[in-house]
Amino acid sequence: MSENIVPHKFQITRDDRSKKLNQKPCLIWYTGLSGSGKSTLANAVERSLFDKGFLTYSLDGDNVRHGISNNLDFSAKDRSENIRRIGEVAKLMIDAGLIVSASFVSPFEKDRELVKDLIGKANFIEIYVSTPLSECERRDVKGLYKKARNGEITDFTGISSPFEEPKSPDLSIDTTNISIADASKIVLSIILKKIAK
Repeated sequence: MSENIVPHKFQITRDDRSKKLNQKPCLIWYTGLSGSGKSTLANAVERSLFDKGFLTYSLDGDNVRHGISNNLDFSAKDRSENIRRIGEVAKLMIDAGLIVSASFVSPFEKDRELVKDLIGKANFIEIYVSTPLSECERRDVKGLYKKARNGEITDFTGISSPFEEPKSPDLSIDTTNISIADASKIVLSIILKKIAK
């Protein structure tokens, strides 16, 4: 970083915004294989939080890949850079006082730890959507697993690239035999305990 770049200190702090919005800002990080139910679950939980009066924002893999990370591929190096960028954006949103949901495969433990360190452990809630590969492949909503199995997609998590399971998530939930409504209630109860003032 250039020695000529000095972060500006603003008069209004994260605590000021948190008090104004009457909520504890945090990052809810959903990780798991493609097709595990991360985005669907995050969307349902955000809806519940929003309906309860919380100010929220969702960051999702496909949406971010169309914008801030549209110049990155799916190599291990670029995946790490994608997660780093998301962490930086989430940090700004948390400073703004928001409750942020982030749904990303984020297969590498070191990348998730980097985000946790950036955000601060007290502000980071990790939800591991642990739906097994067989179920994710059965769903294969986007047809990605089929393409990966056929060699049309390289570096695909779960097939040709590893997924490192979180060591100690706040919650591990398999969406195979539970409705999204019921799963979202479980996740919501964990979040509400963590953000209680």
